[in-house]
Amino acid sequence: MATDLRLRRSEEIQGDVVAGFKKDNVTLLFLKFEDAARARDWLRVLAPQIATTRQVADFNAAFSEARKSSGGDDPKTLKATWLGVSLTYEGMRQLSATDPFAQAPPVGSGLEAFKEGAAKRAGALGDTGDNSPENWLFGNGRTQAVHAVLTIASDTEQDLAAAVTAQREAAAEARIVIIFQQNAKTLLGSRRGKEHFGFKDGISEPGVRFFDQPAPDNEEEVAGHPGTRIIPAGEFVVGEQPAPGSFTDYPAWARDGSFQVVRRLSQDVPGWWSQVSVKLKELKQAKAVPDTATTEWLAARLVGRWRSGAPVCKHQDRDVPNDPTASSDNDFDFRDDLEGLATPLFSHLRKSSPRAGLQAPDPSRPPFDAKELDGRRIMRRGAPYGHPFDPASEGPGGPDDPRGLLFVCYQADIARQFEFIQADWIDQPDFPPGRNPVPGKDPVITEADDVDFESRGPDGAIKHTPLTFQQFVQTQGSVYAFAPSLSTLRALADGRLTGQSQGGPNGQVSPQPGKGYPCDDFVAVPDQWRLGGQSQYWAFHGEQRRRIAVEDGASHTDRPVERDAALTGWPALQGIARIDCVLPMPDLQNPAGKSWYWVFHSTGGRRQYRAVSITCGGGSHTTALERPDRDLSAWSSLSGVDRMDCFLPVPDQQRVGGKSWYWAFHSTGGRQQYRLISVADGAAHTDVRERGDRELTQWGSLGGITKVDCFLPVPDQQRAGGTSEYWVFHGERYRRISVADGSGHPDRKLADDRPCDAWNSLA
Repeated sequence: MATDLRLRRSEEIQGDVVAGFKKDNVTLLFLKFEDAARARDWLRVLAPQIATTRQVADFNAAFSEARKSSGGDDPKTLKATWLGVSLTYEGMRQLSATDPFAQAPPVGSGLEAFKEGAAKRAGALGDTGDNSPENWLFGNGRTQAVHAVLTIASDTEQDLAAAVTAQREAAAEARIVIIFQQNAKTLLGSRRGKEHFGFKDGISEPGVRFFDQPAPDNEEEVAGHPGTRIIPAGEFVVGEQPAPGSFTDYPAWARDGSFQVVRRLSQDVPGWWSQVSVKLKELKQAKAVPDTATTEWLAARLVGRWRSGAPVCKHQDRDVPNDPTASSDNDFDFRDDLEGLATPLFSHLRKSSPRAGLQAPDPSRPPFDAKELDGRRIMRRGAPYGHPFDPASEGPGGPDDPRGLLFVCYQADIARQFEFIQADWIDQPDFPPGRNPVPGKDPVITEADDVDFESRGPDGAIKHTPLTFQQFVQTQGSVYAFAPSLSTLRALADGRLTGQSQGGPNGQVSPQPGKGYPCDDFVAVPDQWRLGGQSQYWAFHGEQRRRIAVEDGASHTDRPVERDAALTGWPALQGIARIDCVLPMPDLQNPAGKSWYWVFHSTGGRRQYRAVSITCGGGSHTTALERPDRDLSAWSSLSGVDRMDCFLPVPDQQRVGGKSWYWAFHSTGGRQQYRLISVADGAAHTDVRERGDRELTQWGSLGGITKVDCFLPVPDQQRAGGTSEYWVFHGERYRRISVADGSGHPDRKLADDRPCDAWNSLA
């Protein structure tokens, strides 16, 4: 039976989550949105550039094959630059203009951790004192907020630099502030694949169900990698089946996404190694280690592996740097070392992933099997930053030169996975539990003043030697974010989420239909206006359009007529990612069954418009592109406008004296304003700016609104008794207003805001 590796083909999951970018050069940009509308435009352009799992998996497979063919050398001609993006809770709220959580997240859940953010939860993770958020370079929760984290990874420094420059320019154009830039790079030469203390990193990463090929004789291990467990995909990708007992109640927008933790961990390399030397002397004085033990010997026991990556439990006397199988060995556990005499219980390896061999609190119960800990695994994607330590250097590489680890991990539940490992295992002296004395904290990355070094005395009894370790790894920044699916990214670029319903059992989150709001614009179906007591419209939202009907009468009952279809299903809209607004040509509405329109859109970062037509006949509607895209600057009346948001016809000034007047609402300089323009009848449709920009506050009926998305005329209330009524859509809410004929065109609010889901046709 063929193995199901469907995740390898996913074009929804971002590429760094399960496939892994695996690049030598990485930059993370920590971003703050200054203007939500521009940030959505930025995301709309960025989304097609985000690397998918399929792209990254295919490249990594080809790279691996090429390396085998070349005898282990990296192929020179095979290279790529990948982009990934994650969003904080506040970043998602800014883009969607709503709270991502319909109800407060469950107490103690990873969703609650994501919403609260890293700074608020720092104390519980041991980030106090010098490690506290007040000393962080990013993510401190007080100065500059982080709304997004952009990951840029490349095979070459030159390609990375070019990509970073391009993304910095795109951010500047969208008024996005770069709070912090963190560069990281694989160390060179003999240090390749190692972190700054000198130990090989990333060996113990798990396999993923439906992504990694299982071994023929053991479906729970990765083929060709004995001991590397295949973990349920739902532990890393929301919506896939997780390990038994894991959290499954996710919002629908989370499907195919993963929660990300980013931390900058500085490393005092000379301080750490000096401490190891001092502790070795203490252990020798206590006769707790062999006389032949070296600092390398003790350091390996603190880590759990030798510098090469070879596990201490298999190579207890010395490192085996020339054995390639030992340097990537995961085929071991600690069942035969429950006391921690070979690999100490406090070692970083056992603290962060106890494997099989974790003794249950009840001594009568056998040790936990590795499978029972699947729900605690994380997918690490870290890289070192800074120059390697060089005691002779006065510049880069010197003792005071910044260096450390850019820690990145993905998981489905930040609280149950990353935070649990950090707080309940690494930073917990009484883990493994039930020991006397307690094993102590992880001395590699924490301040551990209670470490119990166990050894056998001359009489064969276990001897306990207490040790105290200072901390030489400091937290200098931390962010909790979410790496959405490509579909959710596109929805957020349209200012909406994919839905609020919750998932079912086994983590199978059912994708819900997206809300039809915020609506970008409504266009009346030309031959269905006030026909038989109802009017029909096309409602444009994001990449979609739907057809709805609104009845005349006091209740104005609405209903859907046609379900969502892609914009590009209309030949007239080919190449358009999203419509900003539509303006009917005033003198070309339905003559001989054909109506003309100007369609304003933002595509590829450019503000453009085109002329299209809709022809009615026989119950069908045919669209055509009449004039191709031109820049917005071709409209003299729109000079200085960044983006058109919507037009509102001046009700008593339509085709009066051969021209029609409009209030033009536009976003410029980070805020929405409006101006008065006119468009003349005739082939040229000459446009004129009749009055300059004014603030929205000039409209009493729009009080409290910062951005209008579109107006929808109340069909049977146009110029009725000298006033015209409109529904005003803004974000996920709408209100009803009126505009009077005559000088000054007085306006007033007729009904307060209501949620858009009060419209059946827009749900």
